[in-house]
Amino acid sequence: MSAQTLVSQLKRGLDAPICLTWELTYACNLACVHCLSSSGQRDDRELSTAEAKRLLDELKALQVFYINIGGGEPMIRRDFFELLEYSIGNDIGVKFSTNGAFIDQAKAERLAAMDYLDVQISLDGLDAATNDAVRGEGSYALARRAMDHLAAANFGPFKISIVVTRHNVDQLDGFKALADSYGAQLRVTRLRPSGRGVDSWPELHPTNAQQHQIYRWLLANGDNVLTGDSFFHLNALGESLPGLNMCGAGRVVCLIDPIGDVYACPFVIHDQFKAGSVRDFGGFATVWKQSALFQELREPESAGACASCGSYDACQGGCMAAKFFTGLPLDGPDPECAQGHAEAALLAIDRAIVPASSLDHSKPTPIRLSRKPVAVH
Repeated sequence: MSAQTLVSQLKRGLDAPICLTWELTYACNLACVHCLSSSGQRDDRELSTAEAKRLLDELKALQVFYINIGGGEPMIRRDFFELLEYSIGNDIGVKFSTNGAFIDQAKAERLAAMDYLDVQISLDGLDAATNDAVRGEGSYALARRAMDHLAAANFGPFKISIVVTRHNVDQLDGFKALADSYGAQLRVTRLRPSGRGVDSWPELHPTNAQQHQIYRWLLANGDNVLTGDSFFHLNALGESLPGLNMCGAGRVVCLIDPIGDVYACPFVIHDQFKAGSVRDFGGFATVWKQSALFQELREPESAGACASCGSYDACQGGCMAAKFFTGLPLDGPDPECAQGHAEAALLAIDRAIVPASSLDHSKPTPIRLSRKPVAVH
């Protein structure tokens, strides 16, 4: 089967998501300035342990073979290990993302004893100054300590996950060397203007020149680095990067938030992209298979303003969430279009009317960027 045929089939949707992200809680000990879910404070409507287990039973029935667990900080939930073990017992593998604050030696050893489990430590700078400006003071030390504990427990190849910003692009080689030193795998993801990222994106997102730099680096290192298909918008520059060049929202991916609401993807936590709730009649399966939103997203899409661009087949117009949260039309070019086709439209947008996440669980005094603003190029 050709890649083009596969993409065509995936766009029509699957019986179950390939990549399902479940945020267990909005509670978090950090207040990262680019947090997709504006996490900080726990929502008292969180799914109970019993509801969470029923959801895992549903996912097993749908033959979902693995889930991405996040937050907030998922390890804050008191039933975290109980749900982890229940999922694995249901033959559903788990990859969970954590800032590492709660991984001591005992917990590292407990995690290392589990099968079908992957741990992903978040780090956004190769040094404390770069990382902590985004993730908060002391967060670099917490992440490195967690890595040390996992290594000492012989966990195996855990993941180190970075969000590429204009301040850490030049550290990519160093991140790869760090991962190699732990026998870990590097995961490089794109900065999205979602959640608190709506406000920090103008200052943090890589410049156009840096987008080209990222593209060249991924071409050279992509076979040994995970990207989660974050950078398909850069395929317009020439040779395609590893992974699918498509938006999977509502087709092969979706998000379940801590209170059970289902969104088209982890980057569009907004009422416009909410498909339903696992608490509705029929549960998650009905939302996935029958929601009007997901049915609409699986319909053939228009190239819109990108129709005249010869690179559309390669980049597919880019990321829906990135367009939505920067105020661009969904059938327009990606705000980080490698060819620069969105630059004029971005300059014309009134920042005061750019959409924000429908939910905000930020703490009253979230951490702010400590760097001076840098002009967008």
